[in-house]
Amino acid sequence: GGVGKTTVAKVIFNKYQDMFEGKSFLQNMRERKLVKLQEQLLFDILKPANTKVSSVDQGIEEIEKRLGSRRVLVIVDDIDHMEQLEALAIKCNSFGAGSRIIITTRDEHLLKILEVVEIYSLPAMSIEKALQLLSWHAFRKNYPNEGYFELARKAADYCGGVPLA
Repeated sequence: GGVGKTTVAKVIFNKYQDMFEGKSFLQNMRERKLVKLQEQLLFDILKPANTKVSSVDQGIEEIEKRLGSRRVLVIVDDIDHMEQLEALAIKCNSFGAGSRIIITTRDEHLLKILEVVEIYSLPAMSIEKALQLLSWHAFRKNYPNEGYFELARKAADYCGGVPLA
């Protein structure tokens, strides 16, 4: 974690969302119940329509039936279990023609199971960029406080370009 997957996904979502009939950005996947994720996906795309789901199986049916022909942009952020994708009915042909599903994960194996068309790995930051990001989070400015430069630089170097990991 910490290389900016969510940030990149948000930029893509904000840039392209208007090109789709429906859109949903599902975040905090690790902390949410599957039925709640299904309800959010349905609500985000269908808006005022009834989006209550009583079970995971019923949610899968609803997603397939009600969203299967729509051209949608769905971003599923920080997946860590295959069950999450299954509950959201995310497969290669889950949604209408021209739909785009973007999945962020630390586990590339999940993407291979899904037979994802294209996998993009974010490169690690340079030590300088990592130090700057670490400084923003630790010191609220783009460089370390006096007396902390060497320690912060060692921390950024130790993290291998992933300062928020």
